Amino acid sequence: MFFHVKELQYRAKPDRPDPVYAKKLQEVLGGQYGEISVMMQYLFQGWNCRGEQKYRDMLLDIGTEEIAHVEMLATMIAQLLDKAPVEEQEQAAQDPVIKSIMGGMNPQHAIVNGLGASPNDSAGYPWNARYTIASGNLLADFRANLNAESQGRLQVVRLYEMTDDAGVRDMLSFLIARDTMHQNQWAAAITELQEKEGLVVPSTFNREYEKQDVALQFINCSQGDESKLGRWASGPSLDGQGQFTYVENPEPVGQAPKLNPAPGYIHGTPAQP
Repeated sequence: MFFHVKELQYRAKPDRPDPVYAKKLQEVLGGQYGEISVMMQYLFQGWNCRGEQKYRDMLLDIGTEEIAHVEMLATMIAQLLDKAPVEEQEQAAQDPVIKSIMGGMNPQHAIVNGLGASPNDSAGYPWNARYTIASGNLLADFRANLNAESQGRLQVVRLYEMTDDAGVRDMLSFLIARDTMHQNQWAAAITELQEKEGLVVPSTFNREYEKQDVALQFINCSQGDESKLGRWASGPSLDGQGQFTYVENPEPVGQAPKLNPAPGYIHGTPAQP
């Protein structure tokens, strides 16, 4: 059961309308790493969780908080669209410079959404459920969550730099701080699970069945050998199962592919005699 509290989690009130910035802000609402994505990702991970109840509870805590962030952004976007377009702006747009600036707004904000936010990114591409991950393996999912929060915080920080509106920056500073916590949260959960399960996902597969002689090889598949200087190319592997090795000049060990001709009803290119 979900309850809605009328007050926002944090203030979302710009100092002035800015329809062009409203379009930019759509990215962290409905983009691949936006708040709708993490909201749906965490909620479905929680609803599908078959692990310890503390993980389910934590996922639903953060997923529900992300609903609040969606509401904050939608509210902010709607207020940035206040008085846009209006007669004064239409008259001002006769100036070529101002017209070019106003031309950066999303026309769907006025035409389709009635001066409101939409579940789209900043280019107008609709939000897609394929942005989300809920695999049932918590360690794999939590790593995806850490990536989502990293990319999301990066985008919010960039948006912070793109405005001087104190009200917008105030709300973004809150979201940035929450993303700081969420990155720490997922890192802590990952560390806890890795201590129980090990580094490699899934931990339940019998490693005797994998090709063990290549399991810890770094293969140099490009010109230059600078990659051998990294931690991934030598020394003990991070899963504690052996040593990294660097293969500087890899040799192919498979066959040269040669496919059989397609049957006549496929009407492909016939084999030459």
